Amino acid sequence: MSEYEFYHVEKKAPIAWVYLNRPDKKNAMNPPAWKETIPIFKDLDQDPEIRVIILTGRGPCFSAGIDLMGMVPELPELMDNEQKGGVKQKLLEKIKGLQDALTCIESCKKPVIAAIHGHCIGAGLDMATACDIRVSSRDAVFCLKEAAVGFVADVGVLQRLPLIVGQGITREMAFTAKTIRAERAREILLVNEIFETPEDLLTGAEAMALEMANNSPLAVQASKDVLNFGIGKSVQEGLLYVASMSTNIIPSNDLMEAVTAFAEKRPPKFTGT
Repeated sequence: MSEYEFYHVEKKAPIAWVYLNRPDKKNAMNPPAWKETIPIFKDLDQDPEIRVIILTGRGPCFSAGIDLMGMVPELPELMDNEQKGGVKQKLLEKIKGLQDALTCIESCKKPVIAAIHGHCIGAGLDMATACDIRVSSRDAVFCLKEAAVGFVADVGVLQRLPLIVGQGITREMAFTAKTIRAERAREILLVNEIFETPEDLLTGAEAMALEMANNSPLAVQASKDVLNFGIGKSVQEGLLYVASMSTNIIPSNDLMEAVTAFAEKRPPKFTGT
């Protein structure tokens, strides 16, 4: 178990639970929320006991989005009316840092499941789209909020959401800043599954994570690598990459265990080696 200022991390091998843990503020993302993801996901990426990560929120919701007032001291450039070149350069670097804070979730070798209840707004939706899979409770609501508050969403959702729901739906959500409910989120494939209550959601997310964890870690992580590489690439580029990946991980102890377990008519016990 590890404590951070914004997050609470519990390792219950083979699953790690990462909680957004600012419930009194609806998990609004203040400076620690953006600074702590990189060390958290680096640690989980490197921990051989962890095979799947569940990202969820404590309290009434997943996240109400960025804590704008809390972030202003970190981003004084936002309020600088002069906006000279040097100011813009500093702001550009800070935006890149915020992007990295979410990209580390996408680039983590382990599958990441976002378990969403209540509000998933703005930066919360950015974070959710950086995960591999999203599931929700029936009370979940989603909103690409930035246009309603004078921003362009600049930390990843406009790049990732079209890959999940398509261009038309993304543009509708971005231009209207409308709120959509869980049923609509499932219709557009933003979430894979809906559970009745937040408690059912955590149980369902854990069951899904265990299904993943029971498979070969080598194969699961290689699949995520190949899927991530394929974004924006041609089919031929993807085929060449996966051929190399397959060659690199075969043979393995996991493969031999799968063959042996099949012959012995028992479930395999994979080690990730």
